[in-house]
Amino acid sequence: MQAINFFCWNVLKYRDKIDIKFAKTPSKLPIVLSRDEIQKILLTIKNEKHKLMMELAYSGGLRASEIINLKIKDIDLAELIIHIKGAKGNKNRITVFPEKLVIDIKKLGSNRNFNDYVFASERGGRLTERTAQKVFENALKKSGIKKEATFHSLRHSFATHLLENGTDVRYVQELLGHANIRTTQIYTKVTNPKLKNIKSPL
Repeated sequence: MQAINFFCWNVLKYRDKIDIKFAKTPSKLPIVLSRDEIQKILLTIKNEKHKLMMELAYSGGLRASEIINLKIKDIDLAELIIHIKGAKGNKNRITVFPEKLVIDIKKLGSNRNFNDYVFASERGGRLTERTAQKVFENALKKSGIKKEATFHSLRHSFATHLLENGTDVRYVQELLGHANIRTTQIYTKVTNPKLKNIKSPL
Protein backbone atom coordinates (compact mmCIF):
# COMPACT_ATOMS: atom_id res chain seq x y z
CA MET A 1 0.00 0.00 0.00
CA GLN A 2 2.84 2.40 0.85
CA ALA A 3 4.52 1.67 -2.48
CA ILE A 4 1.29 2.47 -4.33
CA ASN A 5 0.88 5.72 -2.39
CA PHE A 6 4.49 6.71 -3.16
CA PHE A 7 4.01 5.98 -6.88
CA CYS A 8 0.75 7.99 -7.10
CA TRP A 9 2.02 10.98 -5.13
CA ASN A 10 5.57 11.25 -6.44
CA VAL A 11 5.42 9.80 -9.94
CA LEU A 12 1.86 10.47 -11.12
CA LYS A 13 1.45 13.59 -8.93
CA TYR A 14 -2.01 12.31 -8.00
CA ARG A 15 -3.33 14.07 -4.89
CA ASP A 16 -6.86 12.67 -4.40
CA LYS A 17 -7.72 9.97 -1.86
CA ILE A 18 -6.62 6.50 -2.94
CA ASP A 19 -9.20 3.83 -2.07
CA ILE A 20 -7.96 0.39 -3.03
CA LYS A 21 -9.94 -2.74 -2.13
CA PHE A 22 -7.80 -5.73 -1.26
CA ALA A 23 -9.01 -9.35 -1.17
CA LYS A 24 -9.95 -10.40 2.34
CA THR A 25 -7.41 -12.83 3.74
CA PRO A 26 -8.34 -14.85 6.80
CA SER A 27 -5.90 -14.14 9.61
CA LYS A 28 -7.24 -16.12 12.57
CA LEU A 29 -7.06 -19.88 12.51
CA PRO A 30 -10.52 -21.50 12.54
CA ILE A 31 -11.69 -23.33 15.66
CA VAL A 32 -11.84 -26.99 14.67
CA LEU A 33 -13.39 -29.83 16.65
CA SER A 34 -11.88 -33.31 16.51
CA ARG A 35 -14.00 -36.25 15.35
CA ASP A 36 -14.26 -37.46 18.95
CA GLU A 37 -15.39 -34.01 20.13
CA ILE A 38 -18.09 -33.89 17.45
CA GLN A 39 -19.36 -37.32 18.51
CA LYS A 40 -19.35 -36.18 22.14
CA ILE A 41 -21.43 -33.10 21.22
CA LEU A 42 -23.90 -35.16 19.16
CA LEU A 43 -24.40 -37.65 22.00
CA THR A 44 -25.69 -34.87 24.28
CA ILE A 45 -28.56 -33.99 21.90
CA LYS A 46 -31.70 -35.95 22.82
CA ASN A 47 -34.04 -34.31 20.25
CA GLU A 48 -33.73 -36.48 17.11
CA LYS A 49 -34.48 -33.65 14.69
CA HIS A 50 -31.93 -31.34 16.32
CA LYS A 51 -29.31 -34.07 16.35
CA LEU A 52 -29.88 -34.79 12.66
CA MET A 53 -29.57 -31.07 11.93
CA MET A 54 -26.12 -30.96 13.58
CA GLU A 55 -25.03 -34.19 11.85
CA LEU A 56 -26.05 -32.86 8.44
CA ALA A 57 -24.41 -29.46 9.02
CA TYR A 58 -21.12 -31.18 9.89
CA SER A 59 -21.22 -33.90 7.25
CA GLY A 60 -21.97 -31.46 4.41
CA GLY A 61 -20.15 -28.36 5.63
CA LEU A 62 -23.33 -26.27 5.84
CA ARG A 63 -23.67 -22.83 7.40
CA ALA A 64 -26.50 -22.20 9.90
CA SER A 65 -28.34 -20.13 7.26
CA GLU A 66 -28.05 -23.01 4.78
CA ILE A 67 -29.28 -25.74 7.10
CA ILE A 68 -32.45 -23.82 8.06
CA ASN A 69 -33.23 -23.01 4.40
CA LEU A 70 -32.72 -26.59 3.23
CA LYS A 71 -35.80 -28.10 1.58
CA ILE A 72 -36.66 -31.77 1.10
CA LYS A 73 -36.30 -31.39 -2.68
CA ASP A 74 -32.71 -30.13 -2.22
CA ILE A 75 -31.49 -33.55 -1.04
CA ASP A 76 -30.81 -36.17 -3.72
CA LEU A 77 -30.64 -39.49 -1.87
CA ALA A 78 -29.97 -41.48 -5.05
CA GLU A 79 -26.82 -39.48 -5.80
CA LEU A 80 -26.00 -38.68 -2.14
CA ILE A 81 -25.70 -34.95 -2.77
CA ILE A 82 -27.21 -31.76 -1.37
CA HIS A 83 -28.08 -28.79 -3.57
CA ILE A 84 -27.39 -25.58 -1.64
CA LYS A 85 -29.37 -22.75 -3.22
CA GLY A 86 -28.90 -19.02 -2.68
CA ALA A 87 -25.95 -19.50 -0.33
CA LYS A 88 -23.57 -16.72 0.74
CA GLY A 89 -23.19 -14.27 -2.15
CA ASN A 90 -26.43 -15.73 -3.61
CA LYS A 91 -24.50 -18.66 -5.10
CA ASN A 92 -25.59 -22.25 -5.64
CA ARG A 93 -23.37 -25.23 -4.99
CA ILE A 94 -23.42 -28.99 -4.45
CA THR A 95 -22.05 -30.78 -1.41
CA VAL A 96 -21.99 -34.36 -0.15
CA PHE A 97 -24.69 -36.21 1.76
CA PRO A 98 -23.62 -39.05 4.10
CA GLU A 99 -25.04 -42.49 3.36
CA LYS A 100 -25.45 -43.25 7.08
CA LEU A 101 -28.12 -40.51 7.38
CA VAL A 102 -30.33 -41.77 4.51
CA ILE A 103 -32.79 -43.69 6.74
CA ASP A 104 -33.08 -40.80 9.23
CA ILE A 105 -33.72 -38.20 6.54
CA LYS A 106 -36.29 -40.45 4.82
CA LYS A 107 -38.08 -40.86 8.14
CA LEU A 108 -38.07 -37.09 8.75
CA GLY A 109 -39.33 -36.34 5.24
CA SER A 110 -42.01 -39.04 4.98
CA ASN A 111 -45.54 -37.84 4.10
CA ARG A 112 -44.28 -34.30 3.56
CA ASN A 113 -44.23 -31.98 0.55
CA PHE A 114 -41.01 -31.64 -1.49
CA ASN A 115 -41.16 -27.88 -0.92
CA ASP A 116 -41.22 -28.24 2.88
CA TYR A 117 -38.19 -27.24 4.91
CA VAL A 118 -36.25 -30.29 6.11
CA PHE A 119 -35.98 -28.86 9.63
CA ALA A 120 -39.33 -27.10 9.93
CA SER A 121 -40.36 -25.46 13.20
CA GLU A 122 -43.18 -26.89 15.31
CA ARG A 123 -45.44 -24.05 14.11
CA GLY A 124 -44.57 -24.70 10.47
CA GLY A 125 -42.12 -22.76 8.32
CA ARG A 126 -38.40 -22.71 8.84
CA LEU A 127 -36.36 -22.50 12.01
CA THR A 128 -34.37 -19.37 12.75
CA GLU A 129 -30.57 -19.27 12.54
CA ARG A 130 -30.51 -18.43 16.24
CA THR A 131 -32.39 -21.67 17.04
CA ALA A 132 -29.79 -23.72 15.15
CA GLN A 133 -26.96 -21.88 16.89
CA LYS A 134 -28.61 -22.34 20.28
CA VAL A 135 -28.93 -26.11 19.75
CA PHE A 136 -25.19 -26.25 19.13
CA GLU A 137 -24.32 -23.97 22.06
CA ASN A 138 -26.38 -26.06 24.50
CA ALA A 139 -24.84 -29.31 23.23
CA LEU A 140 -21.32 -27.87 23.46
CA LYS A 141 -21.94 -26.78 27.05
CA LYS A 142 -23.33 -30.20 28.04
CA SER A 143 -20.38 -31.97 26.42
CA GLY A 144 -17.91 -30.17 28.68
CA ILE A 145 -15.67 -29.24 25.74
CA LYS A 146 -13.89 -26.00 26.57
CA LYS A 147 -13.13 -24.79 23.03
CA GLU A 148 -14.75 -21.50 22.00
CA ALA A 149 -16.57 -23.29 19.19
CA THR A 150 -19.70 -22.08 17.40
CA PHE A 151 -22.15 -23.65 14.94
CA HIS A 152 -19.73 -22.54 12.19
CA SER A 153 -17.04 -24.77 13.77
CA LEU A 154 -18.94 -27.73 12.30
CA ARG A 155 -18.18 -26.34 8.82
CA HIS A 156 -14.54 -25.71 9.80
CA SER A 157 -14.29 -29.30 11.08
CA PHE A 158 -15.86 -30.71 7.89
CA ALA A 159 -13.19 -29.00 5.75
CA THR A 160 -10.32 -29.95 8.06
CA HIS A 161 -11.34 -33.60 8.32
CA LEU A 162 -11.69 -33.90 4.53
CA LEU A 163 -8.15 -32.57 4.10
CA GLU A 164 -6.92 -35.00 6.78
CA ASN A 165 -8.53 -37.81 4.75
CA GLY A 166 -6.48 -36.74 1.72
CA THR A 167 -9.18 -34.87 -0.23
CA ASP A 168 -7.66 -32.37 -2.67
CA VAL A 169 -7.99 -28.78 -1.44
CA ARG A 170 -9.64 -27.79 -4.75
CA TYR A 171 -12.51 -30.24 -4.16
CA VAL A 172 -12.89 -28.94 -0.61
CA GLN A 173 -13.06 -25.43 -2.07
CA GLU A 174 -15.95 -26.49 -4.34
CA LEU A 175 -17.84 -28.23 -1.53
CA LEU A 176 -17.54 -25.14 0.69
CA GLY A 177 -18.39 -22.75 -2.15
CA HIS A 178 -15.30 -20.57 -1.66
CA ALA A 179 -14.64 -18.18 -4.54
CA ASN A 180 -10.93 -17.98 -3.71
CA ILE A 181 -8.81 -21.04 -2.94
CA ARG A 182 -6.80 -18.96 -0.44
CA THR A 183 -9.85 -18.98 1.82
CA THR A 184 -9.87 -22.79 1.77
CA GLN A 185 -6.11 -23.06 2.24
CA ILE A 186 -6.44 -21.66 5.78
CA TYR A 187 -7.52 -25.19 6.77
CA THR A 188 -4.20 -26.65 5.65
CA LYS A 189 -2.62 -24.70 8.52
CA VAL A 190 -4.71 -26.61 11.04
CA THR A 191 -4.28 -30.02 9.48
CA ASN A 192 -0.61 -30.32 8.50
CA PRO A 193 0.12 -34.03 9.23
CA LYS A 194 3.90 -33.44 9.11
CA LEU A 195 3.62 -30.94 11.96
CA LYS A 196 1.48 -33.35 13.97
CA ASN A 197 4.18 -36.02 13.70
CA ILE A 198 6.84 -33.76 15.25
CA LYS A 199 7.50 -34.55 18.91
CA SER A 200 8.28 -31.79 21.39
CA PRO A 201 11.94 -31.82 22.55
CA LEU A 202 10.84 -31.53 26.20
